[in-house]
Amino acid sequence: MSDISDLYREVILDHNKSPRNFRKMEGADRSAEGYNPLCGDQITVYLKMQDGVIKDITFHGSGCAISKASASIMTASIKGKTPAEAERLFDDVHKMLTGELNADASPERLGKLAALSGVCNFPARVKCASLSWHTLRAALQGGQAVTSTE
Repeated sequence: MSDISDLYREVILDHNKSPRNFRKMEGADRSAEGYNPLCGDQITVYLKMQDGVIKDITFHGSGCAISKASASIMTASIKGKTPAEAERLFDDVHKMLTGELNADASPERLGKLAALSGVCNFPARVKCASLSWHTLRAALQGGQAVTSTE
């Protein structure tokens, strides 16, 4: 296994073991629930907006290591961005997870999110890694219904 693959695996394990921003948020402006019936992952994403910027973002729920790590890295990456910037990052991550974007060629665009690039080699896990992103999108759009990866 390459050094970069080892590093990516360590980042995922770290974010699964000690997820960042893992808590229910009191006073959230927006929130959405997400569910992955294939794996059983369930997540709620909470947002606090201020002056058109995502001032704070947290998540809560249960899921596999990939799902939890993706949500953790996502919250750290999205905080301080505008909804438009978050949407562009969603598109980049989705392309990376499905193999359409080479993470090694775009390190400045993806940062630590590149740790999820190996997921494209495991198609059944793409939904695990993308659940938090779809749930974020629903929260930004003011979604009320549960978002599903199906």
